[in-house]
Amino acid sequence: MGAFSVITLEAVPTVVRGTLSRWMIEPSEGTFVGRLPASVRDEVWTLICSNTDSGRAGLIYPSDAEQGFSIKTFGESRRVLRDFDGVVLVQFT
Repeated sequence: MGAFSVITLEAVPTVVRGTLSRWMIEPSEGTFVGRLPASVRDEVWTLICSNTDSGRAGLIYPSDAEQGFSIKTFGESRRVLRDFDGVVLVQFT
C-alpha cells in the first residue's frame, strides 16, 4: 500500500482534476487526499506539472526528512519554500 499524500490545486485544467479523482478523494475543492505508491505519486505529479500552465499545485508526502514529510510546489505563488538545515519553512514574498 502506498503512503498518504495530499495534493492541492488552483486554476488547473479539468483533465488534471479528473485524473486525480481516479486515485484520490477530494474532501474540499482543490484538495485531494489518498494513499499512492511512490511511482504513481511521481507520475501524477508529472501529469499535473505538464498540464498546468497558469495554475498552481502543491504536493505533500511522507519522507525521511527531518519533519517527516516533503513538499513540492508548481506554479507562481507568494509562498516560497525555504530549507533551513533540513526544516522546510514557508516565506511570503
